[in-house]
Amino acid sequence: MRIIFTGSGDFGIPTLAALLEARQEIAMVCTRPDRPAGRGRKLTSTAIARFAAEHTLPLIRTADINVEHLPPADLMIVIAFGQKIAPAVVDRPRLGSVNLHASLLPKFRGAAPINWAILRGETRTGNSIIRLAQKMDAGDILAQSPLPIAELETAGELHDRLAGDGARLMVRTIQDLQAGRVAEIAQDESRATPAPKLSRQSAVIDWRSPAVEISRKIRGLYPWPGCRIRLLDAGGVERARLTLVRARAAEGEGLRGRPGEITSDGSVACADGAIDLVEIQPDDRRSMALSDYRRGNPWTPGMKFESIGPPP
Repeated sequence: MRIIFTGSGDFGIPTLAALLEARQEIAMVCTRPDRPAGRGRKLTSTAIARFAAEHTLPLIRTADINVEHLPPADLMIVIAFGQKIAPAVVDRPRLGSVNLHASLLPKFRGAAPINWAILRGETRTGNSIIRLAQKMDAGDILAQSPLPIAELETAGELHDRLAGDGARLMVRTIQDLQAGRVAEIAQDESRATPAPKLSRQSAVIDWRSPAVEISRKIRGLYPWPGCRIRLLDAGGVERARLTLVRARAAEGEGLRGRPGEITSDGSVACADGAIDLVEIQPDDRRSMALSDYRRGNPWTPGMKFESIGPPP
């Protein structure tokens, strides 16, 4: 089929690569314009734009897809694009338009379904391919595939697994569309839950929160926005700045220390016990097991964690 692929984030790259491998014809790739990024605020292309350029695919960068002259196509695929698409554009391809969304809809509609699945303590999630609708993520379901969430899995790891699974699901769904085998199922609005956009403020930890909630936040917000902390010694002197990567609620119950303090067994106290950190990332270094970090860095009872908030 002739396909218009519309997306910006790297979640869509495995699908675009799978379409090429399946010898589908990419009539056009649409992505958002280059934006300033990084400390130098240099204009940077989207992940999809870079992939399209590397594979010499026809490409447009647009701030409004609705004003563009798109080529004739059998299907439009939309993945993490970030623009509202008008009905006339949605309906123009022969078989309409579909969207790949990283949750088992109607759960977790919105911009951050992967993060919220971990934050809410889900043990499974998955992908949904839906019809593009004017209400966010509310279109009829064409196909779904469930995936388990591992106990210590981070949002970044789950993102990559879902991206690969979504590519395979999309190729199968296209084949079913071509063969007329797709049954479209309306979503149950009574079961819909939100997955709103996250901010840097979302990653600030209140150490008076329950251990389970804090451990989910650490995993669910890594690598972005990332729960960053200052490690202070007993005198309040900063010893290090760390991003917390992976944690679990410590076994046992009862108060172990003042919230945010390192306890006698090396865990970090919170409202109802403590969390055991498994992996951390020092500033400007790769992530590492906490056991490796502790070999060369102070980690003693009475040291304290202080969350680093977003810049003012």
